[in-house]
Amino acid sequence: MREQPDATRRKLLKGLAGYSLSATLFPATTMADQSTTISRAIPGTAERLPAIGLGTWQSFDISARQDLAEAKQSLRLLAGQGYSVVDSSPMYGKSEAVVGQLASELGLEGKLFLATKVWTRGYDAGVRQMEESCRLMATRCMDLMQIHNLVDAAIHVKTLREWKEAGRIRYFGISHYHASAYGEVERFMKAEHPDFLQINYSLAEPESAERLLPLARDLGIAVIVNRPFAEGELFNRVKGRALPGWAADFDAASWAQFFLKWILADSAVTCAVPGTRKPNYLQDNMAAARGRLPDPALRARMSTLMRFTP
Repeated sequence: MREQPDATRRKLLKGLAGYSLSATLFPATTMADQSTTISRAIPGTAERLPAIGLGTWQSFDISARQDLAEAKQSLRLLAGQGYSVVDSSPMYGKSEAVVGQLASELGLEGKLFLATKVWTRGYDAGVRQMEESCRLMATRCMDLMQIHNLVDAAIHVKTLREWKEAGRIRYFGISHYHASAYGEVERFMKAEHPDFLQINYSLAEPESAERLLPLARDLGIAVIVNRPFAEGELFNRVKGRALPGWAADFDAASWAQFFLKWILADSAVTCAVPGTRKPNYLQDNMAAARGRLPDPALRARMSTLMRFTP
């Protein structure tokens, strides 16, 4: 579930040097249009989430002082601009602990929407893992707990319903990232009606739009998108290529925004969580949740471009 931008993205962003970050990502001609962050309602509630969040796989599995400083700056930036969703997992090494530590140092209690996962077998092991996640992420009530890869889902879903009723979590969901599991994911959605589905979706991996996203819309299930850059594959496809001029028609000022706005243009999507600890990458990603989104014709043009891009 890797979502860290690669060296290609660093080269793409070097062309922005010489300008302030805000001026670069929000050109003067579109500043007025970019003032409002796109947010989406969690179905069945009055709660809204900013359409871009922060994934932590690999990017927050860190211990070096410089890396921690970058991650801290990114969390400060995320919350400071009104964004909130931070997604982690026990599988992500130190990530949960780093999120909890830095959020506590920054005084962000109550300002972040914290999501993590349970990925183990058995009732007791599941409870222990979820309790440890809450401890590491420094929260008494996890905003979202997800059953990852549907491992022992029949056991964990009962626990999650109990925890939600008791106020130990606010929402429960499932997460996956591989098309081969979509049939199993679909059956779980129909049987259990989770609050959230987290699934891979991008210009490189659009298959979840065939059945899962429409089903989520029909059932009133919020959707978090992982792998929005397909583990950096999309940046590799456009290496050395200029952003097309018509990207300005939907206020995309970088390839990252191009890729993310294609995702957000699907109304079933609640939030996408590209992973990074780099503040400039995060700023770039968050800008995708401002300004216009592509209409169906532009979105089809974007898909065609990426299909024929080596």
